[in-house]
Amino acid sequence: MDSVIHTEKITKLFGEVEAVVDVDLDVRPGEIFGYLGPNGAGKSTTIRMLLDHIRPTRGTGTVFGLDTRRDSVEIRRNIGYLPGEFALYDNMTGRAMLQYFANLRGGVDWQYVDELTARLDVDLDRRYSQLSRGNKQKIGLLQAMMHKPKLVIFDEPTSGLDPLIQHEFYEILDEVKAEGRTVFFSSHVLPEVQRVSDRVGIIRKGRLVAVEDVDALIDRAALHRFEIEFVSDVSVSDFRHLPGASDISLDGKTLTLSIAGSPDGLIKAAARHEIVRIVTHEASLDDIFLTFYSEDGEGRDAP
Repeated sequence: MDSVIHTEKITKLFGEVEAVVDVDLDVRPGEIFGYLGPNGAGKSTTIRMLLDHIRPTRGTGTVFGLDTRRDSVEIRRNIGYLPGEFALYDNMTGRAMLQYFANLRGGVDWQYVDELTARLDVDLDRRYSQLSRGNKQKIGLLQAMMHKPKLVIFDEPTSGLDPLIQHEFYEILDEVKAEGRTVFFSSHVLPEVQRVSDRVGIIRKGRLVAVEDVDALIDRAALHRFEIEFVSDVSVSDFRHLPGASDISLDGKTLTLSIAGSPDGLIKAAARHEIVRIVTHEASLDDIFLTFYSEDGEGRDAP
């Protein structure tokens, strides 16, 4: 099997709204694949189509080589899933709910469940309604991983978790990968995706704009935004051909641009003029998309 997850031009339209458009995905066995994009980009919609929670408007998908529509029940037997909005019965304890899920699956290795429970610091004896958001999320993680599925699909898995538990969760993901199992997870948090992923698919406005090894993404993310105000007028042409420069604009005597990599060339070019002030900040995730993955601001097809 070449791909654990494979889609061809999978698309979901809600009336005139293009939630996901012509997405081609291939997730390899034994890798951690990050699905990265701003909120509302189409990450959850893609996952729901893979699980047959919603049907695509067009296009096809397979998981383990099985059709996502025709073989959805068999697919679910072999996966774990944490939805973006995880909710269970308020009056049940976490332990009772995990027992319920274990019975549905025909049993689990409770020693492994106890190990995960301790590592994630989960209180299983309180009712679900009494738990904080973060502790509810921990139970969601447990139910997704407790049966050691061949594929785990997480939708924004670290939402509500404190930093220590996030770190422990990342360690668990590394162990899942070492066992040859596959992880697919969506996130809008760039450092998180960089930390755990082998490859990253980037989705923006429903379109897959790139699929990259994580090292390549890190290089692209070394992007800063500069605003430089000068005493007198300058020409954009003096800065347009600087190494790593993009998205350049001039408003009066204030020059704004993005620089990928070293700003040395920019500083030297700016120093030829009298400067009033320089403001710099790390680019947002959407800035990175606009700078590296689109030519017209609307995204482009994945390579």
